Parts: sequence; structure tokens; C-alpha cells
Amino acid sequence: MYINGAYRLACETQIGWFPDGQITIGPLPRLRVIKDLVVDLEPFFAKYEQIKPYLINNSQPPEQERYQSPEDRRKLNEVIDCILCASCYSSCPTVWMSEERDGYLGPAALTKAWRFIADSRDQGARERMEVIASENGLWRCHTAFNCVEACPKHINPTEAIQNLKKKAILGKFGIW
Repeated sequence: MYINGAYRLACETQIGWFPDGQITIGPLPRLRVIKDLVVDLEPFFAKYEQIKPYLINNSQPPEQERYQSPEDRRKLNEVIDCILCASCYSSCPTVWMSEERDGYLGPAALTKAWRFIADSRDQGARERMEVIASENGLWRCHTAFNCVEACPKHINPTEAIQNLKKKAILGKFGIW
């Protein structure tokens, strides 16, 4: 929600944080309000689905599990904490200026794409990159950092998007 002019998780926001006793609660800005504090998140989740938000691994499954070393897991520590609250999406000027359904994928979808591309168990980088290295994908990010400031989980979507840009450039030259 948008509480006293900042993106916050209502479930974690304490009344005591506001010593003057004034609290203003509003829906996520720039998203279509359905009723009261409820906004339409269908376009947000439609864009999230485009990045194939699941592990893609076509190799034969091992008997126990697909092993991931602690070092490989640490690479995902920050981005795996995204709770899809849409705060970064709501705060993004590129999202504001794009088509609701077919426009810019947004910082949350791109951050989740990086989460899977960086996962050592995933084999779907190429097909994800085909989606996100498109006109409405990572190249539309103008690095405004609003998403970083808005994230209540302190994730840096801009860094994830920059990692994707590096990966896309290296991919153009057949490196990945």
C-alpha cells in the first residue's frame, strides 16, 4: 500500500512509526483502482507470466534433487525474496508511460527473470532472453531507481536488470 507517501507493507507497518498520529493509507499509485484500496493487478501478473517464472530443466531428473551449491544459492539470495507486491511496478516511470497490457514488462518481472536465469539449475535462459530482450523488455528500463526506493523487501531490481542487459549483450556474440 501507499502509506504516508511511501510504499510499505501494511502487514509490517507499525502505527508507532508515525509519532504525530496522522496516517494516510492509499492504493498503489498509478494502478487502476477496483474498489477502495484494491487495484487491478491482472496486467502486472500477465507480464510476470511472460518471463516463464519457473525452473526450466529438460534433463533427466536426478534420483534425489537438483543440487545447488551454497555459493550458487547465495547469488539468488536477494532476488528470490521478491513477494510480487507490485510496489516497484507501480513506482516505475517507464510502466506509467507504456501500454497497460502490452507495454514494458516492468521491474518485478525482469527481476524474477534474472532470478531464474542466474539459477544454476535452470536451462531456460535462452527462451527467457528471447522474451525479455525485446522491445518491451529490459531495454526500456531507464534506470530511474524508483523501483529500488519502493521495494519494501530492499531488493535492487535495477541491478538485476543491469545483469540481464550484460547477459543479453554477451548473448548477441554467442558467449552464453
